[in-house]
Amino acid sequence: MSGHRRQANPSDFAVIPFQDPAKDASLEGPFHLFPCHGEKLYVFVFAAKCMVKGTATLTSFALKFLLSSLTPNETVRIVFHVYDQQGESLMGIMSRVGTLGLIGTSLLSFATAHAASWDMPTPYPDKTFHTVNIAAFAKDIDEATDGKLTIKIHSAGSLFKHPEISKAVRSRQVQIGEFFLSRLANEHAVFGTDSQPFLATNYEDAKRLWEAQKPIITKLLDKQNLIPLFSVPWPPQGLYTKKEIKTIEDLKGLKFRAYNATLEKFATLAGAAPTQVEVPDIPQAFATGQVEAMITSPSTGANSKAWDFISHYTDIQAWLPKNIVVVNKRAFQKLDDVTKSAVLDAAAKAETRGWKMSQEETAAKVKILKDNGVTIVTPSAELSKSLKEIGAEMLDSWKKDAGEDGDMLLKAYRE
Repeated sequence: MSGHRRQANPSDFAVIPFQDPAKDASLEGPFHLFPCHGEKLYVFVFAAKCMVKGTATLTSFALKFLLSSLTPNETVRIVFHVYDQQGESLMGIMSRVGTLGLIGTSLLSFATAHAASWDMPTPYPDKTFHTVNIAAFAKDIDEATDGKLTIKIHSAGSLFKHPEISKAVRSRQVQIGEFFLSRLANEHAVFGTDSQPFLATNYEDAKRLWEAQKPIITKLLDKQNLIPLFSVPWPPQGLYTKKEIKTIEDLKGLKFRAYNATLEKFATLAGAAPTQVEVPDIPQAFATGQVEAMITSPSTGANSKAWDFISHYTDIQAWLPKNIVVVNKRAFQKLDDVTKSAVLDAAAKAETRGWKMSQEETAAKVKILKDNGVTIVTPSAELSKSLKEIGAEMLDSWKKDAGEDGDMLLKAYRE
């Protein structure tokens, strides 16, 4: 079939008029129906711009139409054809002959074959607001691409453990993933900027810090064949302990849960003994005596039911560390332009939504801690002074490690 301008042989065809697809990109009408020698021939003709909606949409429309028009054992031929703005033939994307059942199976297989599915490991449980936000991100992409790209989320480290996620995306074991940004601080100090104690302690400062950090992060990730999609902060970090902490001396000797190299150093300078523990393992670590104290967000504290193993939460608001979602560059480049745009649009929405969720989360989770018997403490002036002195010492060390990139970042942040 060469196009909708082709003249049918009257002895073979009864032509049913249709709307010119070059003038109407609607999915609800541009097709030919030719009864021919006892076999119905359906030619679904779409304008080229319809293709941006994806083959899944086109085949879904065709199947819906055939189900409403045919009897189960009726033999039909279907042809999909695409035309440009001038009505010239561009391509025939599928031709099938058979009964309704066979045609339906073929259409569904065709749609599936032209859809992509990405696996996305994340380190945190489903109820964590970061994971909730990512689920909305995946849904936005699925809807925007009409199923052409779907993302399967593997939460709570079920596919890859947290330390392995960035490497899994780099090596294309998965296409996309989420991890705690400062986990990469050992690779370059700039990755750990947002975990520098008392550098940015509120959302306004944290946003400015991210704006200064993002261009450098993008450049560094590009060298690893990774593209940052969006980043969302945790609520300000607080101190969880089994007793009230009035001075820095009260931290000495405590077994302290750490989640990155920066916090390990912070705990060490405070006189505590750091040990790496992932979020899902926090309750067990406290129960077995592996740790006795931790710095983390109200979100993690409430989600881990911290009231089962600590008594005090000191609101030191030490920093607002971020999670980041990255995609493998090669996987992203394989997408067509429309799908790429859908991913980037969904990422922008996820970042905006995630920052708002984080802010709402702070007060809500602190209230949950309090309602469950945790004593909420405002840090003493002496404790705050000592902790900020540690932060200043660490920032000086960070500047040396971060080099020119760090200088440029801090200059942009402080302007």
